[in-house]
Amino acid sequence: MSTIKAKDGTQIYFKDWGTGKPVLFSHGWPLDADMWDSQMNFLAERGYRAIAFDRRGFGRSDQPWTGYDYDTFASDINDLITSLDLQDVTLVGFSMGGGDVTRYIGHYGSARVAGLVLLGAVTPIFGQAEDYPQGVDKSVFTGIKAGLLKDRAQFISDFAAPFYGTNAGQTVSEGVLTQTLNIALMASLKGTVDCVTAFSETDFRADMAKIDVPTLVIHGSNDQIVPFETTGKVAAEMIQGSALKVYDNAPHGFAVTHQDQLNEDLLTFLKAR
Repeated sequence: MSTIKAKDGTQIYFKDWGTGKPVLFSHGWPLDADMWDSQMNFLAERGYRAIAFDRRGFGRSDQPWTGYDYDTFASDINDLITSLDLQDVTLVGFSMGGGDVTRYIGHYGSARVAGLVLLGAVTPIFGQAEDYPQGVDKSVFTGIKAGLLKDRAQFISDFAAPFYGTNAGQTVSEGVLTQTLNIALMASLKGTVDCVTAFSETDFRADMAKIDVPTLVIHGSNDQIVPFETTGKVAAEMIQGSALKVYDNAPHGFAVTHQDQLNEDLLTFLKAR
């Protein structure tokens, strides 16, 4: 099993498929690197090196008691990039993963980065703040944490409906729902809860001001988890020269429901680099 050791000793698992220009994927909550299997296989078969890691506390990575904050997540990505000596890497972040690749650029710069892709990402701010009242109300995140602590398995099972839009006309297989629940339950409960605090309270605006690489923003128009109007739309407006694609009626989990469309859009973006 491939791992690197982060600065604090935490073992971070990663998968590394194919050869060619590297693409590094950062997963969403409460998933792990396996969410990217379709995209990784598709790109590796077309001459790219696809790399995805399990965020600390999730999947096959260690489950430390602390460190579930974006400065640490960005540091873990930096440790992975430097350990593998990646150059001209395209960073792809989904949902909360969009935050850690953005924070990586904010803290470590773009010398090794060829491009950035934000998919249904929590940038620039997900939760409500004094100077960002349009963000999601804090009570929503309080409810999520309470649900996880009371009955995580049932909460995640119920969460899948708005995540994949099955309550709004989308269809996913029973296998996908089973896999989603299984992946979520592999994670540290402490890490799962602490990440809710991290992605709901972190302000990425200063990091986004430092983005100076070609950027693609993709969001679903019917995202019930990370609302497009206050995240993806604003992010695309903030990042100079970025391209925005809005998937009509797509849910948050469009990497599954719109798999083929996403794969082709990623390939087109990569070919232009």
